[in-house]
Amino acid sequence: MSRNSGRTVGQLLADVIAKNIGSWKFITIQTALLCAWIVYNVHGIEPPDPWPFVFLNLLLSFQAAYTGPILLMASNRQTYIDRKRSIEDLNINKQNNEILEKLSQKLDAIAEKNS
Repeated sequence: MSRNSGRTVGQLLADVIAKNIGSWKFITIQTALLCAWIVYNVHGIEPPDPWPFVFLNLLLSFQAAYTGPILLMASNRQTYIDRKRSIEDLNINKQNNEILEKLSQKLDAIAEKNS
């Protein structure tokens, strides 16, 4: 099976972004960048984004506007995959149940024959 397993470029991108955004590494890096941005703009010479950090708010809003839908796309895809796996598991369980039923009938027939 191929690595992308039939996923479109958009689905692959959504999965990669969701995987990275949902990690402590991302939270740590983003926190460090935000702190550095604030410190530089408070203590730097000619800060590009002085208090109340309007540009920073714009950047974070922009990030949130795209992150939400991307995470929903990845979540919806995962829900589809989980539903498909559940149906496959149900079919396997039905087949196993039929096999066990046949074995049980054969064992009953053998036991009846030996009695």
